[in-house]
Amino acid sequence: MDLARTEVRPRQGFRNAAARLGLVAVPVAFFAVFFAYPVAAIVTRGLKADGTWQLGRITDVLAQPDIRHVLWFTTWQALVSTALTLLVALPGAYVFARFDFPGKQVLRAVVTVPFVLPTVVVGTAFLALVGRGGLTDDLWGVRLDTTVWAILLAHVFFNYAVVVRTVGGLWAQLDPRQEEAARMLGASRPAAWRTVTLPALAPAVAAAALMVFLFTFTSFGVVQILGGPTFSTLEVEIYRQTSEIFDLSTAAVLTLIQFAAVGAVLALHAWTVRRRESALRLVDASVTARRPRGAGEWGLLAGVVGSVAVLLVLPLAVLVQRSLGAPGFGYYRALTRDDGGVFLVAPIEAVGNSLEYALAATAIAVLVGGLAATALTRRDAGRFVRGFDALLMLPLGVSAVTVGFGFLISLDEPPLDLRQSWILVPLAQALVGVPFVVRTMLPVLRAVDHRLREAAAVLGASPWRVWREVDLPMVRRALLIAAGFAFAVSLGEFGATVFIARPDNPTLPVAVARLLGRAGDLNYGQAMALSTILMVVCAVALLVLERLRTDRTGEF
Repeated sequence: MDLARTEVRPRQGFRNAAARLGLVAVPVAFFAVFFAYPVAAIVTRGLKADGTWQLGRITDVLAQPDIRHVLWFTTWQALVSTALTLLVALPGAYVFARFDFPGKQVLRAVVTVPFVLPTVVVGTAFLALVGRGGLTDDLWGVRLDTTVWAILLAHVFFNYAVVVRTVGGLWAQLDPRQEEAARMLGASRPAAWRTVTLPALAPAVAAAALMVFLFTFTSFGVVQILGGPTFSTLEVEIYRQTSEIFDLSTAAVLTLIQFAAVGAVLALHAWTVRRRESALRLVDASVTARRPRGAGEWGLLAGVVGSVAVLLVLPLAVLVQRSLGAPGFGYYRALTRDDGGVFLVAPIEAVGNSLEYALAATAIAVLVGGLAATALTRRDAGRFVRGFDALLMLPLGVSAVTVGFGFLISLDEPPLDLRQSWILVPLAQALVGVPFVVRTMLPVLRAVDHRLREAAAVLGASPWRVWREVDLPMVRRALLIAAGFAFAVSLGEFGATVFIARPDNPTLPVAVARLLGRAGDLNYGQAMALSTILMVVCAVALLVLERLRTDRTGEF
């Protein structure tokens, strides 16, 4: 009997090691080939000449006044956007966490729609509000440019749900009796909130703030459409240096700067997440929500609903109204005609292209992200596997423009000559979808009792059968939600796709940007119509997600 055990254990250990290696191999290979390699290729080409690294180019680029202005505006607008988002969204997080009221699920869906909308649609919606070129006015002798305000408010619009979901999700599980105990001991309501609730919420608030800062620091579509030639973030400047000026060395330096900044933000985010996962007294979220009491709480609810209507619903309503500006749905009918100018095909074909690309990207993202999430939740995961968790977030912060252009200059030789292949666009889109798949599936996979897996393995089940019989039934809903998020973000990916989408196969975001780049009311109206179509497709995907969502899988 003992001899049999000694023979079984090495075989079981070998199978576990092989399974662990197999789970990690596909995600590592995917990120190495389609992320690290293209980024390294463009940086190397920009900073290396005649086999010698031109590191002095870094100081030369940073010495340029226009580049310093871009760095300043990028940092400034990200900080202000983050502060405004927290200011506006924290009351909403409280309302969703503590109040139960009619229409709460519908309002939750409305709040979440902007996050899954493509940045091109968000930029177009606010462009519909301020008009082309923005508006300027004098207020008490100070000249204000509403374009900057449009950029800031568009970032609040886009990131409102990040704060509500991240902070509100934890707030709903904090035991309210802790704050009530402080008040019974003589503390005022503000003092009890400041000394009891705020410290418990601090890690979640910090995590949400860092995520908002990351998204706004790397903002591209919103600033590209609203900022025009006057305002540029690092991402927009990388695009301009790459596609318009063809200065790869400057683009490479800016990429390294953005990479360093994103790395620092992700390190802080990982630290705050660890703090958030520390021991807290949590309760079931369903028992903490109650109907508002008194005029003050009903007034707070009304204020949150009003702010959602003005900041989130109004821009989209104006977008739809502008798309209907021509009689008889003229702008929509114009999408079916090929004008021979902006596109080689009728603009409406971008709808089918986007759906096909997004479905392929979703399949890739679910496969890669699912394997990565499974590897990260194994008890025998090594230090390398755990460190891979942070690397999975890099595509959300590293320049998508760099990745897209890197695809063109690196994937151009056999066996990876993919420049003429349709799969190039889904591969780029999947890079953005994988982090959402991992973040959605990890909490559920970690909640699966490892003893169930061990029992199945002891009974002779292979690793694949253990996954199929134990994990899959428990994570099926999270898997569907992850696929929905991957589909939505793939549908709206713009930074990389703008480089690699072929002229005869444009995606919806690329088509919108091309139409906005041409003068004329017809092109402008068609851009509004295409943006409305894209918004409706994303909203439908989001409503499906809301029907599948659970409290344990609803955060991102």
